[in-house]
Amino acid sequence: MVYKWDALIGTLKRGFMEENYSNEDFIRLARLFLAPNYAPFPVTFDSASGSWIWDTDGKQYVDMMSGYSALNLGYDHPRIARAMREQFDKLSMCSRKFLSREMVLFAKELAEFCGMEMVLPMNTGAEAVETAIKLARKWAYTRKGVPINKAEIIVCENNFHGRTTTISSASSIPQYKDLFGPLTPGFIFVPFGDADALLEKIRRNTAAFLVEPIQGEGGIIVPPKGYLKECRKICLNHNVLFMADEVQTGFARTGTMFACDYESVKPDLFTLGKALGGGMIPISAVVGSRELLEVFQPADHGSTFGGNPLACHVAREVLKVLKDERIAEKAFESGRYLTDRLRAIPSPYVKEIRGRGLMIGIELKKGGPNAHEICSRLIQAGVVCSDTKEYVVRIAPALTIRKFELDWALERIEKVLTT
Repeated sequence: MVYKWDALIGTLKRGFMEENYSNEDFIRLARLFLAPNYAPFPVTFDSASGSWIWDTDGKQYVDMMSGYSALNLGYDHPRIARAMREQFDKLSMCSRKFLSREMVLFAKELAEFCGMEMVLPMNTGAEAVETAIKLARKWAYTRKGVPINKAEIIVCENNFHGRTTTISSASSIPQYKDLFGPLTPGFIFVPFGDADALLEKIRRNTAAFLVEPIQGEGGIIVPPKGYLKECRKICLNHNVLFMADEVQTGFARTGTMFACDYESVKPDLFTLGKALGGGMIPISAVVGSRELLEVFQPADHGSTFGGNPLACHVAREVLKVLKDERIAEKAFESGRYLTDRLRAIPSPYVKEIRGRGLMIGIELKKGGPNAHEICSRLIQAGVVCSDTKEYVVRIAPALTIRKFELDWALERIEKVLTT
C-alpha cells in the first residue's frame, strides 16, 4: 500500500515537536516509515516501570506480555539498570579478537548457573538457535561419522525457533516459509509431545533433536508428562544431541529456572536468550559441554556484538537477581494464583486455560471472538497481552508482578471474558 506524503504533513502540523505527537500521529508515522512485518495494536508506548507501561497519550496499562518474556524482571529493575549504567561508563564494546573481563566472567557464571561447562555468547535467540544448528551439524560430521552434507535435525511440528532463513526452513507453519525459498534442507518433522514418533524418525544421519519444552508461539502447548524425559533417553540411546530451546521458557518463566527442570532433564545444549538481557539489552547464548562446544574452531563462527562487555555485565547481574530474589519460586506461586483465578472465570468464550508458571494460554472456543479481538478489548481496558494461533491469548507478565497488580489485571480480564 502506498501512503501519500500529505498524511505525513498532517502528522507534523504541530511544528515538528515530537513531544506533541499524539498516539494517532505515531501510528500514521509508523505506516509511512516502518516495514509492515508486524500488525501492531494501535497503541504507541512511551514509558514504563515495573509491570506498568504508559502510552504517548498518558494512558496506563498493566503489561501481561513482558516482551515475549524478555522482561522477566519487569521494566527498569533497579539492579539491572544500575549494572547497565556502571558498565556503559566503563567499556561497552570490545573486538572479539580480544577478551573482555565481562565476557569471561559471564561465560563462567552462566555455565555454572546452567550446570554446564562452556558458553558461546551471541545476541538474539534466533542467533543462538542458528549456532546450535551449525554446531550439531559439525559434530555429526566430525564426531559421529555422518556423511558430509547429509546431517538431519529432527524438529517438532508447530514449533517456533526464530525467523532466519534456515530456521524458517525448520518450521511447519506455511507463512514462515512460503515465498522465502529456496529452503534449507536437513530438517525432519515429528508431532510435538509424541516420543514414539521421535524414535521412528531417528536414523544413521540424525544429528540432533531440537525442541521447545513448551511451545510458546505455537499456542502455549504443554507436552504430556514424561515426554521430555523419554525424548532425552531416546537421544542418549541413539547418539543424538538433545537441544532444548529455552529462549522463551528459560530463566524462571515457567516456575522453575528452566522448563526442562520439571522432568529433571539436562539437555546436551541449551539455547538461551530474551530474559538473559534483563529486558534492557539483547544477549543470547548456547550452553553445553566442553566436548561439544570445542567442535567449533577459530573462524568457524562469530558475531561482532556477541559477548560485548555491556550485555555480559547486565546478564551477570540478571543471573544474580534470579537467585537472590527467588524469582522462580515467585513465578511458581504467582502462576498458580493467576491460573486458578482465570479458571474460575465463568466465561462463555473460554475453552481451556493451560501453561506453567507465568506462561499461560487462554484458548478460546471457535465461533466466538478470536484471540485478536479479545486482546484488542483487553488493551482498551488497560491490559497488554498478545494473541497467537488465532484462538489463544498469551498471558506472560513480569515474574516480579505483585498480587495487587495481578488482581487489577484479573478484574479487567474477567470483565472482557464475560461480556
